[in-house]
Amino acid sequence: MPRRTPSASRGRARRLAPILDRFQRGFDAAARLAADPVEFPRRYADPGDAEVAGLLAACLAYGRADVFKPMIESVLRVAAPSPAAFAARLARIPDAAPLSGFRYRFNTAEDVASLLAAAGWVRDRYGSLGARFAVLLEQATADGARAPLREALALFAAELREAPPALVLLDRRGGRGLRHLCPDPRAGGAAKRWNLYLRWMVRGPDGVDLGLWREVPTSALVVPLDTHVARVARRLGLTRRRDLSWRTAEEVTGALRLADAGDPVRFDFALCHLGMSGHCPPRRDPERCATCVLADGCEAGAFSAPGRRAARGSRSARAGRS
Repeated sequence: MPRRTPSASRGRARRLAPILDRFQRGFDAAARLAADPVEFPRRYADPGDAEVAGLLAACLAYGRADVFKPMIESVLRVAAPSPAAFAARLARIPDAAPLSGFRYRFNTAEDVASLLAAAGWVRDRYGSLGARFAVLLEQATADGARAPLREALALFAAELREAPPALVLLDRRGGRGLRHLCPDPRAGGAAKRWNLYLRWMVRGPDGVDLGLWREVPTSALVVPLDTHVARVARRLGLTRRRDLSWRTAEEVTGALRLADAGDPVRFDFALCHLGMSGHCPPRRDPERCATCVLADGCEAGAFSAPGRRAARGSRSARAGRS
């Protein structure tokens, strides 16, 4: 099936491409790593530890980062020194006791233990989480799914939720908490946490993302859409949509694909942290806009700098005389 037509025109995408490229390449990603959950999988040299730690971090990355990051840290301390080995033990002997006392908003120790046990079960059965996802994506593509990535993620999430050791751990509690950690991306949302996990595992290695799942092409990825990315994307004219849906994430990705067809989500980390850091606030700040490297392509910043206002006014006057 053809990809959704992006809202950004090809001409606008061509104009934005060098601006986005300059912004992404000049962004100080290292300075923002400590504020991002990608720091957790990046700690591990072993790919198995990294993909398990990444799954845990991505699934718990809801709410405020300064609140959920200590919760991820607490689980990884229990799982030390090897999250993959800890997950394998839980898959063999399902037991939430090592994580007793854990609670974060909707999730309990049983939910997190079931997630890790499911990861251990999938790894034991298929070799790695990445190998299994690559097969599911290939299957969804061969079956002609309209959105193969979303379909593969749905199948992947279902396998985690239905893994035998996870069902044992959730026999009394039920599966609601695990469904929150491993949501079905077909339910209508943007599946931000799933797409974030894929970005970490598939892209790179480049100082941010790890590049562990080489069987999955970067061109297939979808932007992990959250409020920060959505706000910047609207200001850049990458979408007009205001909802945080899979359709909007596809539209933003489609526009970015016109700037970089092979790796459209490489801009995500910088765009997200531009918003998270407060440099692109919800309310337009003329002083910040005037110094923003994206201002030449941004609707909010277009009239902020005196030079730009004068240039725009001159062009408008010439257009009025013609």
